[in-house]
Amino acid sequence: MSDADRQCCFVSSEIYRQTGYRGNHPLAIQRVGTVLTLCEQLGWLAGTGEGGYVNSPQATVEQLCRFHRRDYVEALQAAELNGAVPAEVRRKYHIGTMENPIFPGLFRRASTSVGGSIRASELAAKGKIAYHPSGGTHHGMAGRASGFCFFNDPVFSVLTFLELGFDRVLYVDLDAHHGDGVEAAFKDDGRVLLMSVHEEDRWPHSGGLSDRSTGNARNMPVPSGFNDSELDYLIANAILPLARNFRPDAVVITCGADGLAGDPLSTMALSNGCLWDAVMALCAFGLPTVVLGGGGYNPWTVARCWTGLWGRLSGHRITPALPAESRALLESLDCDLVDEDERSPSWTTTLIDPRNSGAVRPRITEIANAVTAAQ
Repeated sequence: MSDADRQCCFVSSEIYRQTGYRGNHPLAIQRVGTVLTLCEQLGWLAGTGEGGYVNSPQATVEQLCRFHRRDYVEALQAAELNGAVPAEVRRKYHIGTMENPIFPGLFRRASTSVGGSIRASELAAKGKIAYHPSGGTHHGMAGRASGFCFFNDPVFSVLTFLELGFDRVLYVDLDAHHGDGVEAAFKDDGRVLLMSVHEEDRWPHSGGLSDRSTGNARNMPVPSGFNDSELDYLIANAILPLARNFRPDAVVITCGADGLAGDPLSTMALSNGCLWDAVMALCAFGLPTVVLGGGGYNPWTVARCWTGLWGRLSGHRITPALPAESRALLESLDCDLVDEDERSPSWTTTLIDPRNSGAVRPRITEIANAVTAAQ
């Protein structure tokens, strides 16, 4: 089945129209809400139902406990209710910290992300491509929060495929940070192949080149300045060959936008078009596919990347110039982590980044050779 013949659905929720985090937290910026508005302005969310926009349900406690420990789930519920946590709860579950703060609506927001990823896999299982940019919280652990992630919705996307009877699920993580929580969840499950392309020497400081977990992980830690030509090389010479050899019958992709040039929490240098191409190459297998969001801390590059990705997935024409109302929306954004003199004028006028081609450094070929080598 070609991409043109497949229905695509966009799974999200009105809860993301407002930021949840507060103050100077890196996620206290407009992200998915801006994507929703941009897609509406461009006429790309006109349909509803399984062939268009699908409202994300909130995962139930019982659903959350399919992966997360019940005591942790209940602690997070209590934290939202009380607006604070005792010191022993903070230490045990890593909530109420600067990294993972308590804010109004926290439990609902996090559980809605999980519900969206479950629903996305249910829809994709029917042969669709399900896009859930509100997902991608790939650092969450079974019994604690980690890296701004309270629950781990990619885990639930993979679990849903497995519970629906799919035998082999491919998980590809293109976020700038290692998908450690997903790897931890499936490290003993040979039905899942875990691939992560992330910046080396970057938090959470895991996912080394030699790390294969219990055999089903392939980690690709890339150097600073990672460019489009280098991602193209890894897709063609590592990720696609490994995927073909694994022969999956479903795919889950976390497409964080923090690997883009201009993101304040990485020094990778990708263009959004290159990320779109990588996702489309994986969608070209013609399998049930879920595409999630992830990290991204520059509101302009995140919004443009995930809006354009929906355009590519759903077959809409991406024009060079944005309409006036979309330019005004992007001009209204702000971010304390990105200085004004670092903001490109193109971030408010077009969805499409200029391509950042460059040399493919020896380290990249070394990575491809290492992850494709026989164990």
